[in-house]
Amino acid sequence: MMELLSPAGGMEQLRAAARFGADAVYGGLKKFGLRAAAGNFDWDELQTALDLLHGQGKKFYLTLNILPYDDELAELGQSARRAAQMGVDAAIDITGAEPALNSALKCLRREVPELALHVSTQANVMNAEAANLFAQLGAERIVLSRELSLARIACLRERLDSRVELEAFVHGAMCMAHSGRCMMSDYLAGRGGNRGACAQPCRWQYTVTELKRPDEPMPVLEDERGTYIFSAYDLNMLSHLPEMRDAGIASLKIEGRMKTAYYVASVTQVYRRALDLLAQDEDTYRAALPELQNELLKVSHRSSNTGFYFGAPQPASGAEGFSQTREFVGRVLGMRDGCMLAEVKNRFHVGDMIEALTPAGAKPFTVTEIRSAADGTRLDFVSVAGQQVLLPVDFIAEDGDYLRGPNRNHRMAQ
Repeated sequence: MMELLSPAGGMEQLRAAARFGADAVYGGLKKFGLRAAAGNFDWDELQTALDLLHGQGKKFYLTLNILPYDDELAELGQSARRAAQMGVDAAIDITGAEPALNSALKCLRREVPELALHVSTQANVMNAEAANLFAQLGAERIVLSRELSLARIACLRERLDSRVELEAFVHGAMCMAHSGRCMMSDYLAGRGGNRGACAQPCRWQYTVTELKRPDEPMPVLEDERGTYIFSAYDLNMLSHLPEMRDAGIASLKIEGRMKTAYYVASVTQVYRRALDLLAQDEDTYRAALPELQNELLKVSHRSSNTGFYFGAPQPASGAEGFSQTREFVGRVLGMRDGCMLAEVKNRFHVGDMIEALTPAGAKPFTVTEIRSAADGTRLDFVSVAGQQVLLPVDFIAEDGDYLRGPNRNHRMAQ
């Protein structure tokens, strides 16, 4: 079965990924990763993360994938050595369009020869020649360029050293430019996208102005043919897992180290369920796809398509901008006196239909009563983030489950 690899911008996301079915988790230190604005892990947190994951038979891959300067290479090597001694399962490393010039990978292989190395998608591996050169430098896995079709991936797999695994993105935001090596953030915001500080200018709203008509700005729009000037779409390959398997992909990567724990849990559990159903048989998996796709609409997302996996990107499905059909309203803390104990995150009312998101899927229930966990006061609604309440339910809720309620500002995806 293909590995399910989920993102973790910090400990809360890592716990969610592990609980909701990831086989492995990737995350970064406070330095040397491409998501500087994420919480990331200090050394104590990294040890806690490793203990948690390894205790469950899961893996942790450490992102060391910035474009390093000369004066950072020594510290990069020291950090990798310390991480390897702590038990990190692999380092996701960058980079260089030419493997022979890959100073960071050479540094890590020299300084920490025992540490497994995965070549980042930032390296833009587009063919077997490049992949095999990375393999000669010691790479055990290649995170493929987002621009490759499944047909090209299958061809690459046939020509690649059989000991080297292939990893590919299956869900989440897609970068503009070749696999994210984009200069827009540097130019427009003074924040280096290749240094972990991307401002995501490809997702801003733009207008086009004709030089001789400066007072007539025209919005950048897309029709059924698509424009693809900027990548405001999300990738969604849930319906094509058999094709990814047949192309020789070993690991399915969910994008999202800047996402919340609730998002990580929501998406991870959908793909976990899909992979488990596919392992039973393909007909069972395909029969469940409508319900599973509907689950993905419940968490914040953009319009989605299948990226470059079937050639040029096709028009996306869904509404423009962010959309969700349900809203994150609380986090389950456990059970007390036969009731669910929950911490409030967003407003909900008596009479609302709520779903408890569990690793096995959603458990819907109607809120018949809300009581303050502090003093037992009955409430008609709750709206104070952090407030703890008791909710009668006819099932056992567990610490780490999430609550989804009506999205009162919802704009339905088409």
